[in-house]
Amino acid sequence: MNNMSTLLVMKLAITADWFTVFGGAEHVLAECAVLWPDAPFFTTVARPERLGPLCTRHIHVTGLQTWYRLLRTHQVLLPWMPRAIESIDLTGFDVILSSSHAVAKGIVPPSSAVHVCYCHTPMRYAWEMEDQYLKDFRVPFFLRRILKNKLRALRRWDLTTAKRVDVFIANSTETQQRIKRIYERDSVVLPPPVNDKFLQSPLVPVKERAGYIAIGRLVPYKRFDVLIEAANRLPFPLQIAGIGSEESRLKSIAGPTVTFLGFVSDADLPSLYANAKALLFPQDEDAGIVPLEAQACGTPVIAYGKGGALDSIIDTKTGIFFADQTVESLCNAIAQFETMTFKPESIRKHAEQFSAARFRETLKEIIEKAVQSHQKK
Repeated sequence: MNNMSTLLVMKLAITADWFTVFGGAEHVLAECAVLWPDAPFFTTVARPERLGPLCTRHIHVTGLQTWYRLLRTHQVLLPWMPRAIESIDLTGFDVILSSSHAVAKGIVPPSSAVHVCYCHTPMRYAWEMEDQYLKDFRVPFFLRRILKNKLRALRRWDLTTAKRVDVFIANSTETQQRIKRIYERDSVVLPPPVNDKFLQSPLVPVKERAGYIAIGRLVPYKRFDVLIEAANRLPFPLQIAGIGSEESRLKSIAGPTVTFLGFVSDADLPSLYANAKALLFPQDEDAGIVPLEAQACGTPVIAYGKGGALDSIIDTKTGIFFADQTVESLCNAIAQFETMTFKPESIRKHAEQFSAARFRETLKEIIEKAVQSHQKK
């Protein structure tokens, strides 16, 4: 029996931290669902009606689901998620694929199973951004000591669970370095996939494009406030697509050239990207699917020069970087961008290497290799 057929007859289960929105991690899982249409999904809590193409997938949840239905927010349940994820019984499965930026990799795999983790990042709020998260989510000072103790315990648990993973896949070079630094584990880099609808959307000529766009959840670390202040100062037309906790504050500081589009469906995103002069990307993301989607539509990206953006954007070819998350640095980058010419066809050509088909092919190869290695032990 060849390697391909061996993997096909093995029982595979997919685990995720939680299913509450269709975000970047869920885009990855949608491609996993294409590869393994019969593989069950296991997670802590879920809200299927928000999961787009995954909404019809059968998802197994834990006992925390009852509390989630009452509270309607998963963040407050984080301290109880390690125990919940460990309670999931995966007896009988040969391969466990975890999609993890928090607790999913903490699953307890059967002793005979191989565990491959697609790591979006080691949980940043526990390891490297504790104070920033407490500040961003406006946690009262009298609660911070309690939460810091909880995060300390979470860090100890997180280190322990890294030993349950046979093979780590990192979504970017940035995440690969973090996995090595925190878990002392090697990993292979596999960037997130770009959906075919972006690569197949009509290319709009540069002369027909107007204004700038920004897309994402309106939360503090995304730094959309920097974009708005830059649009007010220069000024320039800016459309912001997304919803989130910062929406009211951002609208209060926005000038007349800034337009909030609210939630934009996946079906409408290609046209939004394709008609913009450039995507503005001011955040430090571990990977970030948004810059890849923009480039797939032939749209250049003006990005903060850190994190996963360095893996997906070619400076001066498919976009440009700015050095600091400041209004001045961004304004200087926009001024530079306005003097440059970018070719939509070349930008799309670059993005094709991140296609969903290539992602699925590479992921399957990594898991096949992991299975072979596990069987030799």
